[in-house]
Amino acid sequence: MLKIILPTAMLLPTTLLSPQKFLWVNTTTYSLLIATISLQWLLPTYYPHKNLTQWAGIDQISAPLLVLSCWLLPLMIIASQNHLKHEPLMRKRIFIASLIMIQPFIILAFSATELTLFYISFEATLIPTLILITRWGTQPERLSAGIYLLFYTLISSLPLLVTILHLHTQTGTLHLMILGLNPPTLINSWTNILSGTALLMAFMVKAPLYGLHLWLPKAHVEAPIAGSMLLAALLLKLGGYGIMRLTMLLTPLLSHLHYPFLTLALWGALMTSSICLRQTDLKSLIAYSSVSHMGLVIAASLIQTHWAFSGAMILMISHGLTSSMLFCLANTNYERTHSRILLLTRGLQPLLPLMATWWLLANLTNMALPPTTNLMAELTIMIALFNWSTFTIILTGLATLLTASYTLFMLQMTQRGTLPTHITTIQNSNTREHLLMALHTIPMLLLILKPELISGAPL
Repeated sequence: MLKIILPTAMLLPTTLLSPQKFLWVNTTTYSLLIATISLQWLLPTYYPHKNLTQWAGIDQISAPLLVLSCWLLPLMIIASQNHLKHEPLMRKRIFIASLIMIQPFIILAFSATELTLFYISFEATLIPTLILITRWGTQPERLSAGIYLLFYTLISSLPLLVTILHLHTQTGTLHLMILGLNPPTLINSWTNILSGTALLMAFMVKAPLYGLHLWLPKAHVEAPIAGSMLLAALLLKLGGYGIMRLTMLLTPLLSHLHYPFLTLALWGALMTSSICLRQTDLKSLIAYSSVSHMGLVIAASLIQTHWAFSGAMILMISHGLTSSMLFCLANTNYERTHSRILLLTRGLQPLLPLMATWWLLANLTNMALPPTTNLMAELTIMIALFNWSTFTIILTGLATLLTASYTLFMLQMTQRGTLPTHITTIQNSNTREHLLMALHTIPMLLLILKPELISGAPL
């Protein structure tokens, strides 16, 4: 555990003291090394917890998410280079430092075995994200996006804090392993229903559940590229992970809490997919597609069967890589055309033929084409939901159909069609961008060969 957290902490002085010439090289190489070391967490062990200390431990659910969070830091640094090209040196340093600051908090949140530490690190990720959006966002609406993010997260997570303290007075411990051995029995009374809802609500907003999702498209659209990648790939996963961790505390009560949340999640997957079909803004389209995918994760996490958890885990990891790659591609288009409107940036395939290949790959994984891990995840979740209630097959089937429709719509709008008359010259794609896309695609393709690494089930 410490052999990842300590080097990550030492990245800060590296960023602040590197000479200007080597700033990007040093931070990228160093963070890639940390990402490579973190791959050892995926190795199977006989024990349920690896690296167990009094406050943190890695099991099959947290290991893939921890590796994903380490893997994305170098990618965020690579993606931000062009965005910060004209900024003074000190601002570059602060930007990279705020990206690095999030890393230890996310690692702690995913590996904490104690609820207070989990809550603190869960909330602490908000501050650097807010700095990224409000300082380095592109449009003037970034302040309102930051306020939306802040208030949605804070208002939803205060009841969580109260419930955690209430749980402590009831049980005398907040250690997840002890709570797992001796779970508090939440019987069907008003107090317990409210505390159960409060435990879930913070994660539902973070995930986000349809109806509590309004902060997400706003934050995504206004955030710089690194902010979008961070939100889509990691911070949304905190919501799904929190639901999976805390549903075990709500054992007898959850059957009553199932219905509203499951209905909202599945209905939201349908609604946001149909919203995607009429989006004009490319980043907004990708943001709404995240809501529909995470709806399936929430639905699966609430059912609590092995199949459902396994499907939710695989979908979280594969969606993290896919949506992060889509945001990177949208950013490469934006840097060349200075517009995110789909009508003004269409027909780029003849000009950037190699980028069109990356677009095709990313879109095919997004619409869950076989043999991608996205398909394995969606099928697993659909079977688990169908086993729980046969009616859900209609909703999940329609959601899958709509996902394919808006993904093909996005591919067609950006790559095909006649080139708009105002685009006369366009900058070629460069090696940095192709490396970035390759680092997203290679893990996706390799995981097809061994999906049990990320399935959350004991190997």
